[in-house]
Amino acid sequence: MRIKVAAGAMALGLAAALGAPAHAQNEAAQRLPPALVQFEKGLHKQKGDVAIPGAKAVLHLGDNYYFLGPDEAKKVLTDVWGNPPAAVSDVLGLVLPADKTVTDNIWGAVVTYEASGYVPDSDAATADYDQVLADLRSSEVERNAARKQAGYPESHLVGWAQPPAYDPKQHALIWARDFRVDGDKVDGLNYDVRLLGRRGVLSLNMVSDMGHLAEVRQAASVFGKAATFSPGATYADFDSNIDKKAEYGLAGLVAAGVGVAAAKKLGFLALVLGFGKKFIILLLIAGAAIGRWAKGLFSKPKDPDMI
Repeated sequence: MRIKVAAGAMALGLAAALGAPAHAQNEAAQRLPPALVQFEKGLHKQKGDVAIPGAKAVLHLGDNYYFLGPDEAKKVLTDVWGNPPAAVSDVLGLVLPADKTVTDNIWGAVVTYEASGYVPDSDAATADYDQVLADLRSSEVERNAARKQAGYPESHLVGWAQPPAYDPKQHALIWARDFRVDGDKVDGLNYDVRLLGRRGVLSLNMVSDMGHLAEVRQAASVFGKAATFSPGATYADFDSNIDKKAEYGLAGLVAAGVGVAAAKKLGFLALVLGFGKKFIILLLIAGAAIGRWAKGLFSKPKDPDMI
């Protein structure tokens, strides 16, 4: 049974997104549908060390965050936050702040894994991320033409909210984009955490707005140190004689969002912001998706580039 977010939840998302007073948000929360309240109470929130079998890894979340497994994560993304089921088929879980619910105006870190092969980090010191940024911006004209034709406002990549930074000890790549959508008063924030393993990349992706930059940055820093791959699946276990090697490095991960290989497979058809098509969902799943994000940032759910 699908859980519909009724007018109360819509009011909550809109009030929170617009920075409404706490009492207004509480009043909106009290108008949540009973089914949604029961759904929230029934969630199995895992803290501490959480296994991610699909990535052969463990997330060490401690007590400040909780994890929802793949089934519940997909229900939240589709039934509560209104995303199309086809867009969440590869989701392995969802991480949220321990003191927040799925209906609060918060970010959610979507956990996925891309079996792209071993991604070499040999370009860690030489990757030209300014050029990557320039390339992304140069394709905005084409993307925005498609958005306009489909009836959506133009979006613009303002710059790095956090320039790409690689931790060679953790084999973690973290970066964030500041983007602006015509008509929005607050810039959007897209944070990416990539954790490299022997056979692919474990990803945690968060969306919020620039007003929550400090909070999301702190979470990204924690997540960049939170994963341990199982013995035999670690980055150091790579065997060039038998293992698949990705055809791109760190700059490729940043350029395509999910990697060049995934972008090629998907035809790089994500016209909304130019990221991998299967990960457009990651730009929709902030708590504010109930309100301003769903309506103003990426408009109606039937946007063909969100599927």
